Amino acid sequence: METDICKHIAIIMDGNGRWAKKRGMPRSFGHKKGAENVIEITRAAKDAGVKYLTLYAFSTENWQRSKEEVDALMQLLREYLDKGFKDIMENNVRIRFIGEKKMLAPDILEKMRAIEDKSADNTALTLCVALSYGSRQEILSAVKKTAQLVAEKKVTIGEIDQALFSANLYTADIPDPDILIRTSGEQRISNYLLWQLAYTELFFTDTLWPDFDKNELLTILENFSMRERRYGKS
Repeated sequence: METDICKHIAIIMDGNGRWAKKRGMPRSFGHKKGAENVIEITRAAKDAGVKYLTLYAFSTENWQRSKEEVDALMQLLREYLDKGFKDIMENNVRIRFIGEKKMLAPDILEKMRAIEDKSADNTALTLCVALSYGSRQEILSAVKKTAQLVAEKKVTIGEIDQALFSANLYTADIPDPDILIRTSGEQRISNYLLWQLAYTELFFTDTLWPDFDKNELLTILENFSMRERRYGKS
């Protein structure tokens, strides 16, 4: 099934820890399975004709987890930056990263820049990975950038509009999501793309992220295609 209705899907990939616990395994095992599923769902979204896929991989709040778990997540990220994204790039997917990058280790930043550069000309789908990301911080950063433009007399206060403000977000040249999916049964936004989700359709599933598959993604796309979107109209 290909879609020309849904251009952008955002996903909160939740439930890795619970998936592992149900199997008597450590949380790191669940994170590894969840990372492997990124490849499968990216391929499924591309095949369905989706042009942008934004995944919430690591939030600014996640830094507060135990050092052991954070270290394991960062090592897993290193491994996938080295080889895990190779399959994705071979499928003509462009990879981008958004978030507070300065909080990440220098070697991780170098790997991120390299994969962004290598995939820059790919056109089938843009995979946007939110790392060390928090939407309130993103909005605050955009406020400061906009205020700086005013201070430098590059724009007037009267010239500030939604388009100008959006241009100062991490997602400046990416369309707002049509669909937000959150796995694992939780029904909250968790400081994710707060500005961008203003008119997004929300889908919550009890499926834990490592078990979320192509069939469920296609079912959500089909349900989305049948919804009548009024954007505030009566």
